[in-house]
Amino acid sequence: MNAIADAPAPAGTSSGKRRRILLLIATAFILIALIWVALWHFVFSLRQVTDDAYVHGNLVTVAAQVPGTVTAVMADDTDRVLAGQPLVRLDPTDADLALARARHALAQAVRQVRGQTDTAAQLDAVIAARRAELAQARSTLDRELPLLAQRAVSPQEITQLRSGVATARAALTAAQRQAAAANAAVAGTDIVRNPTVLAARDAFIAAWIAAQRDTVPAPVSGYVAQRTAQVGSRIQPGQPLMMVIPLHQLWVDANFKETQLADLRIGQPATVVSDVYGGSVVFHGRVEGVSPGTGAAFALLPPQNASGNWIKVVQRVPVRISLDLAELERHPLRIGLSATVTVRTTDRSGPMLAAAPPSRPVSSTSVFNYPLAQADAEAARVIRANLGSAPGAR
Repeated sequence: MNAIADAPAPAGTSSGKRRRILLLIATAFILIALIWVALWHFVFSLRQVTDDAYVHGNLVTVAAQVPGTVTAVMADDTDRVLAGQPLVRLDPTDADLALARARHALAQAVRQVRGQTDTAAQLDAVIAARRAELAQARSTLDRELPLLAQRAVSPQEITQLRSGVATARAALTAAQRQAAAANAAVAGTDIVRNPTVLAARDAFIAAWIAAQRDTVPAPVSGYVAQRTAQVGSRIQPGQPLMMVIPLHQLWVDANFKETQLADLRIGQPATVVSDVYGGSVVFHGRVEGVSPGTGAAFALLPPQNASGNWIKVVQRVPVRISLDLAELERHPLRIGLSATVTVRTTDRSGPMLAAAPPSRPVSSTSVFNYPLAQADAEAARVIRANLGSAPGAR
């Protein structure tokens, strides 16, 4: 009986098991292949993914508009500031002196034009007097000339009368020319609207605005970074003092390979996973636009592929991905953080490049809109104080 138990199994049974195992393995591979094909057709082929993506935003430079010496720095790195908040103050001495000089120049211009107006009026009165003198000289000559035939007057007297008429006529001509020269500076306008006064008024308003610019405001709301302003430093217009970064205006630049661009369209939805939060936080956005060139094309030293040895490198093109503002407020990001971007390319009806120019400003601020009405009122006060009772006063 032991010999019977130890006998080998029939060959047919072993080969049947082998076939079943091979069939199961083949079926598993076929199922895996079908699942992969389905995933590729319905998922992977309808999206583009890149981990070469970084958060970007506006780096707003804070700079003075006038030269001066820094007397106070009102914010430091990492501080939160609001649009219009003073960040740097400059020594106001130079601006105040310039404003005072402009005020004096405006007053002097008003008084000068007043004098020119009075001179013109005086010369107009001289013309009337010279015209009356000429009329009297002619009348005397006309009265005395008939008496010459009767020998009632001497020829010398007539000659003197004729000389008097010529002298009166010359005096009238000289007075008319002097009056014309004087009226050329004031004719056609009153004192307030005289070009000399208007030029001095504009200079006064410019000096008034320059005095307001001794305080450097924050152009936008955001966070301070890269502060270089120091108390006592002498700065020039346009010199960077610090940066303000508005973290509510961020986007992601996703650098897709050139082989991934064929299916990308403006407006396609995208998801962004930042390394700072990991997969627990997913930002949602959309494709805002595609750069008109590769990153290498805009590099400081672009490649010269036509010279020397050449190695083909797949280029990458920056694609801007917008971010949802509400999600940014809940989960703040910082400029420069890395991210992974996935773009769903199911809808390919949108344009590959922007088709129309923007209809509104990309960014704007109103903190530099100085109250010119206040400057106009101050200039008008200076003008009124120096008009006196001139005819052109209004």
